[in-house]
Amino acid sequence: MPTLNQLVKGLRISKRRWCKTPAFAGAPQRRGVCYKIAIVTPRKPNSARRKIAKVRLSSNRRRVFANIPGQGHNLQEYSVVMVEGHGPKDLPGVNYALIRGLLDFVGKESFERRKRRSKFGVKKKV
Repeated sequence: MPTLNQLVKGLRISKRRWCKTPAFAGAPQRRGVCYKIAIVTPRKPNSARRKIAKVRLSSNRRRVFANIPGQGHNLQEYSVVMVEGHGPKDLPGVNYALIRGLLDFVGKESFERRKRRSKFGVKKKV
């Protein structure tokens, strides 16, 4: 508990909360436009060729790297996509991911998916 004299000298300054998705400014998702599609390799000990997109967010013009989930995609330059706030742990600097099945990013994959369909925007096969 601070004393009265300590409070008179200056009010307590509360700590700022750390934000994992600063480009969203408090929103859960943001719409953006792809302006570059690239293939990168993850850091050790993993080995792969991960597809990422460089996206310019429509709301505040910030540029972010976003992971392209799933197998196969139809994205190209100027595709309109929806970005959410989590990225792969082994790609440094990629802190966002694209949502499949929304806007220009088609949910159809290069194979028939039966499990984890909601994550990849795949309709139920009847």
